[in-house]
Amino acid sequence: MERPLGKELALAPLQEWGEEEVDGAVYHITLRRQRSQRPGPGGGRGRGRGQAPDSGRSEDFVHYRTCKVRALRAAPLERLVLELVRGDHEQDPAFVPAFLATHRAFVPTDRVLGLLLQPRQAPRPRGERQEEEGQGPLDVSQEQELRNSRQEDRQGLMLDSGFRALITVLGSWLLDHPQDFKDPPSHSNLVQVCTFLRWAAPGGPESQEAERLLRHFQEEEEEEVAKTLQEEEEGTKEALEASEPSHDESPGSEDPLEEEERQGKEGPELLDFSVDEIAEQLTLMDMELFSQVCLWECLGSVWSHRDRAGGLGSASSVRATVAQFNAVTGCVLSSVLAGPSLPPPHRAQRLEKWIFIAQRCRELRNFSSLRAILSALQSNPIYRLKRSWGAVSREPLSMYRKLSNIFSDENNHLNSREILSQEEATVISPEEKTAPGVPPLFQKVPPGPIPYLGTFLTDLVMLDTALPDLLEGDLINFEKRRKEWEILSRIQHLQRRCVAYNLLSRPPVLAAFRAQRPLSEEQSYRLSRVIEPPAASCPSSPRIRRRISLTKRLSAKLSRERGSSPSHQPGDPPSPSPSLSSGSYPPSPGEGDPLTLSPPPSPGATGLGHKGSLELPLGTEAPELQQAPGSPGSSARAPHHPGQPSPDACVIRVSIDHDPGNLYRSIWLTSQDKVPGVILRALQKLHLGQPQPRDYQLFQVLPGDRELLIPDNANVFYAMSPASPRDFVLRKKEGAQSPP
Repeated sequence: MERPLGKELALAPLQEWGEEEVDGAVYHITLRRQRSQRPGPGGGRGRGRGQAPDSGRSEDFVHYRTCKVRALRAAPLERLVLELVRGDHEQDPAFVPAFLATHRAFVPTDRVLGLLLQPRQAPRPRGERQEEEGQGPLDVSQEQELRNSRQEDRQGLMLDSGFRALITVLGSWLLDHPQDFKDPPSHSNLVQVCTFLRWAAPGGPESQEAERLLRHFQEEEEEEVAKTLQEEEEGTKEALEASEPSHDESPGSEDPLEEEERQGKEGPELLDFSVDEIAEQLTLMDMELFSQVCLWECLGSVWSHRDRAGGLGSASSVRATVAQFNAVTGCVLSSVLAGPSLPPPHRAQRLEKWIFIAQRCRELRNFSSLRAILSALQSNPIYRLKRSWGAVSREPLSMYRKLSNIFSDENNHLNSREILSQEEATVISPEEKTAPGVPPLFQKVPPGPIPYLGTFLTDLVMLDTALPDLLEGDLINFEKRRKEWEILSRIQHLQRRCVAYNLLSRPPVLAAFRAQRPLSEEQSYRLSRVIEPPAASCPSSPRIRRRISLTKRLSAKLSRERGSSPSHQPGDPPSPSPSLSSGSYPPSPGEGDPLTLSPPPSPGATGLGHKGSLELPLGTEAPELQQAPGSPGSSARAPHHPGQPSPDACVIRVSIDHDPGNLYRSIWLTSQDKVPGVILRALQKLHLGQPQPRDYQLFQVLPGDRELLIPDNANVFYAMSPASPRDFVLRKKEGAQSPP
């Protein structure tokens, strides 16, 4: 039976073939079918040179050829570095960017440069060796011979494809990851690269970029030194002025930041500005911080160990986004809770305005501030204000519910992931204009979106938890780095799209935003209870339906009777999402098992205060960073191990009570694990010396600031609440001795 012309066999273009080992490296092999047109028997006869084939001839047939594609899966460090310059980058285009973005998780930058540059130094010309050996200075002819010899050596090396690839790799490294070379004060790694490129590619774009980057780092250091000296001088001057009874202040000597703060205290409040002004300034701040995030600081092995002594770094760029997220949440809290005597209709107007600001952030595609605002509105201190919510109009209340559905935690936050993907694929209409100076690649797309970074951090930490760093034979698991690069590359793409925003800075709005006094968690909740004492819930208050069995209700009731938190008392309705918890997002997990998902240990939120009068003492300082219920790292579903779906196992997060670092450790829990074994593994990962499981109790953290005690010797998998986040806390029993 003849197959109709134009019909082709429906065969898969890619076929998994397996693995093969070459020189100590393990490659993943894929067979790729490629189409090529070839003439049939006699198809080329009778055609003159340059004649096009007859389209009506039926002798031609479709020919496929199979190509073997190799992708490096695991190898020792030296083999990975060699692959940078000797590998087939056409077959494996993701290897170089994946290595450059993730190498700091398993090897420092100076080690990579040592392996790349040291074996590939140019051979020393004979005339140069003669001069160093003390055979006297070179004459004019010998100097000319020396220059010719250097040029010939360089030209000979440029014919080497590996040498050209090395220069290309260094150029990509300098452009995409400049922070890898920042090593003050000497910047020895960057100096080494500059020296090599001056010789290997003099005047080339790679050499120019290296020189520019070195000058930029040096200028930054000079500015920091000058700023430090200025601060010391101002401190000395202020100390002298304080010791004198009176001293005239010279005009213009005030620091610009102090002037901005003073202007904020004397100027209007934040909610006095329009919805557009506030949303645009929040977007501008988020855009600047997100565009400066270092990719390697987002890696699970780096972010989860940021608080550990001797770790890979403090992840300062990610911490800055955390601080901004918490500052926005604090602004919402302080502005809504300010003025305890304010009537409910007036407080409802503040709620409505923040809902409109959140909607404007959604229109600006700023999902970071959007989630921060919603997190504050869903926190217990605000959510429990039943009379205020009852006075909110129907339209903003409906808008609030629709916005809240964006960050639903169902199916591992599938809704927010799909919306972000749709926003990335959006293309602007021809009549719309982009900001000046936008690269041509992004002139046809709208600005943003600015993502909620916590989703990416959670995914990276989950990857670091599920996949090992080393495989059998101490081979570096580069397949893990490829999966991490899939997430990091998306962050990088979003960072490049952020430059399309065309927003102007408004100092009065920024001053009002920063002119906030901090409130502690306890103060936030106490102020909320002063505004509205516990009472029956209002039907107009936004609510999420819950299906809680009788057993779970009894467990929750017993847990509250054992010891209730001051932040949740009878008469308060449960908030629709976990309350604001202290710490940063996501909290740090343990070494080798760094899953970071933050449960809600407390209902309040450390917010930044409000300029209005507060009838509570402000003696307690707020923690440095606060996490909202939807803040990055809040409860997310733990996935199964790749390729091994298991309904009788899951990942749980365990923390220890009264831990100032709010560190969480992830544990792979099976249906056979009992409480003592789980407590022992958690204590070991928390690095507590000589742990004694019998001295601790295990509690599951439930929504609404409730806890479920897991009985001693119980099976944790079947005793825990499956409908609640898998977040647990260890609490020392009364009378138990502290570990040495």
